[in-house]
Order: sequence, then C-alpha cells, then structure tokens
Amino acid sequence: MVGTGGPVPTFSVWDYVVFIGIVVGASGIGLFQAIRSRKETSSEEFLLGGRQMTAVPVAMSLTASFMSGITVIGTPAEAYLYGTAFWLFGFSYALMSIVTAELFVPLFYRLRITSAYEYLEMRFSRPIRIIGTSMYIVQTALYTGLVIYAPALALNQITGLDLWGVLVATGAVCIIYCTVGGLKAVIWTDVLQMVVMLVGFVAVIARGAVVQGGLTKIFEDAGEGGRLDTFDFDPDPRKRHTFWTIVIGGSIMWASIYSINQSQVQRYISCRTLGHAKMALYINMVGLWVTVSLAMLSGLTMYSIYKKCDPITNDDVATSDQLLPYMVMDILADYPGIPGLFVAAAYSGTLSHLFSLTIITGVFFGALCIGMAGVASLMGSVLQAALAIFGMISGPLLGLYLLGMFFRTPNSIGSLSGLLIGLALTLWVGIGAQIYPATADKTNPLLLTCVIFSASVRPPLADSWYSLSYLYFSVLGVIATMVSGFLISAATGKTPKHNFYICLFYCNICWCNI
Repeated sequence: MVGTGGPVPTFSVWDYVVFIGIVVGASGIGLFQAIRSRKETSSEEFLLGGRQMTAVPVAMSLTASFMSGITVIGTPAEAYLYGTAFWLFGFSYALMSIVTAELFVPLFYRLRITSAYEYLEMRFSRPIRIIGTSMYIVQTALYTGLVIYAPALALNQITGLDLWGVLVATGAVCIIYCTVGGLKAVIWTDVLQMVVMLVGFVAVIARGAVVQGGLTKIFEDAGEGGRLDTFDFDPDPRKRHTFWTIVIGGSIMWASIYSINQSQVQRYISCRTLGHAKMALYINMVGLWVTVSLAMLSGLTMYSIYKKCDPITNDDVATSDQLLPYMVMDILADYPGIPGLFVAAAYSGTLSHLFSLTIITGVFFGALCIGMAGVASLMGSVLQAALAIFGMISGPLLGLYLLGMFFRTPNSIGSLSGLLIGLALTLWVGIGAQIYPATADKTNPLLLTCVIFSASVRPPLADSWYSLSYLYFSVLGVIATMVSGFLISAATGKTPKHNFYICLFYCNICWCNI
C-alpha cells in the first residue's frame, strides 16, 4: 500500500527501455552534431556554435545546466525536510538575471571573448587569468562529481545496480558526447533534458495528487506539517534559510554562477546578437521559476504521502536524496515506463557538465569528476553541497571581476591578494561547516518523528563562524576580495602603464588608459 513504508518494486523491462532510449537519444544528439559539423572544426564553431544560436534554446540550456539531477533529487527532499523557504529563490533568480543580463552580458559579448577568464588577463595579468581558470576547473570538478553522484543514487535506489558501476558508466557517457559534439550538442541536449525533467516532475505530482485525493489535500497536509511557513525574517546570518539569507546571499551566489561561470558565459555569448543573449537570460529566469516550483511541489507531495511513515527513519532509504526515487517506485510502479522517465530526468542532467574543456582535457577531466563523485558521497545533501561549493569558490571570483569592472585603483598585486584572502576565508568557513555541521536550531529541520540529537565536543567556532549560512559564503567571498583587493592595490600603487583598464559604465564598455 502506498505510503506505508517497506520495500518498493524495482525497474520493469519497460522502465529500462524508456531510460536507455532517452539517454541514448540524448547522446545521439552529440554524435549527430559531430557528423553534421565535421567540416566546421574551428574553435569558435566547436566552443560557441559559430555564435549563431538563438535565445530560446540557449535559455533552456542555461536553465538545464544548473537544474540537473541535483535539482530533480535534492530540491524535493529540501521541501520534504525543511518546507517551502527554498521557493524564495524566485527572488534571487530575478535579481541574478537582471544583474547578469544588464551588466555582464554586454561586457563579455562585446569583447567577443571565448572564455570568461580572458577578461582577467585583459584587466589584470596572465597569472591572474590562470589562477581564475584553475579555480573554475576545481569548482567544476567538485560540482560535476555531485551531478554524477545524484542520478547514481537514484539508479541505485530504484534498480539496485551497484552505485560505483553506475558512477563510472555515467561519467563515460558524459565524456563521449561532450568531447565529440561541441556546444551545439550540449545546447540541444539541454533542451531535451529540460523537457524530460519537467515531464518527470509533472508525472510525479499528477500521480501523487490522485493517490492523495487532490492537490488541495497535499497543501492541507503541508500546512499542518509546517511546510508552508515560507517567510522567516530572522536576521541571524547563522540561520540556514531565512528571507535574508536567500534573497541576499542567494542572489549573490547565483550571480556568481550565471555572470562569470564559463559554463554559462559560453552559452550566452554563443547567441547571434546581444539582444538574443539578454533575452536568453530572462527566459531562463522563467524556466528557473517553473522548474523549482515543480520540484518543491513534488517534495510537498512526498510529505503528504509519507507524513505518517518517514522512509528515512523507517530505514527504507539511506539518505534524504533517495526519497524521491523511492516515492516514484512506490506510486508509479504500476505504470511501466514512467519510473524510467523519472530516472532519465535525473540522469540526463549530467550530460552537459563535462563540456567545458576540449577533447584531450575532457577525458582527463571526466575521469577526475568520477573520482570527485566518491568525495560527493561524503558531503551530505547534494543540493546544499553544490550551492556551498559555488559560494566558496565563485564568491571570491565574482569579487575579483567586480573590482576590475567598477574601480580604477585595483592592480594585479592587490587584486590577486584580495582573491586569495577571500578564497582563504570562504574555504575556512566552508570546510569548517562540513566538519562541524550547524545544529538543528540553525537548520530548522521539520522532522516527521522524534530524533535524538547526541551530544558531541564542538570547538567554540562551531556554533558561530562555522554555523554561517552556506548562502552567505559567496557574500563573504565578494566582500573580502573587494575590500582587501582595493586596500592592497591602493597601498602598492597604480597598475603599470602598459596595462589597460576595462570598465563597465551603464552597460557600455570603455577602454581607459591609466
């Protein structure tokens, strides 16, 4: 009986057929683009699609690139455990889209760069570009490990297949299609991924509503369980999710992803015009709203079904990230092929994340990401871990870009020093938070059953510095980098005269000799 706990069915033959068919179809796009464009082997064609992409497919690709298996699996679990505060990210997406479209897109698009990190060499120096690129590679390896690990968890839960076997197979598929097809393959695969993801969510919500007697019942249960208490205006920066941590910290964190992350920059500068590039960001904003809303509603559906028999405390699943796959098999096993569609939605989200490097380095990078998936298994919730990684690394990088774009004073020495200081602080607090997780009074889990919290020895910083909300990691990185970089630059003197200054003023690029 649905919602009563215990073992659930596993994949049927039709589930495997649907799952394999979708994954093979997505991979086939890469091979098709490789064959179709085999005579167009220039770097611009491979990396930027010839700069001829239009707004809608690029927008869907922008959404899919960071709405991966982590979103499919992690966001519903977030709603199930913590409620709907995550919905407030809708404000963050709007602010991020405006900042990126009106400030960063014009800068990168008009410079006609291939890599976002070319700007760092133009503005500062080649060593800073190399350091910025290296930070991006490390960040992407960690994140892609999580992206690979998330659907592997789903497959492991639903099929019983060996977790590490699934991890290696997933990484291999990503490497093959990303290093062969180029950006066009990635973008059109992302379009397919978005469609599959949204259909998967709708299937889960629709069936859950039928099982529970309608969406009204789902919202009633969520309200009674405290899952609809969305707004918390507590200014305490140690509280995991409040209105302020999400709107302020979340906006800066997502801006660091969309504004300067090469995976995103590479997509929107592939557009045929600046207008298409901007429009892609705003369409992407709507896509983010829809995707997160469906994911959150899936989580509320899950709570309504399991409010009296939590699969975690009942030992039906090993982690919260296996909750949604468990529910899929519980409520959709009688509909052959639908569970396969859901797992394909989680799995297809991994396909575009190894594209950022080219063929030779892509193979090495893919192998590294498979190894990072093992590290990801130790990091807890895939959703929070992914966002924390971006905050720790992209926050200082965003501060570096803002220094270069809006201030004349910063030079190479000061900016590099500021970047390293910002990175050191975010890594310190981030790693400390991983070792000493915040207590329940800061994370506010809405548990279904009584949980006994064991006492442990915690250093003085554990309940202060290490309890800083993970969404403020990026804010810390931006502020520390900009302040220290500006002050050290002022103390060490102007940028050498042979360098030039590229600034952004009311969305126009001006080249100012110093």
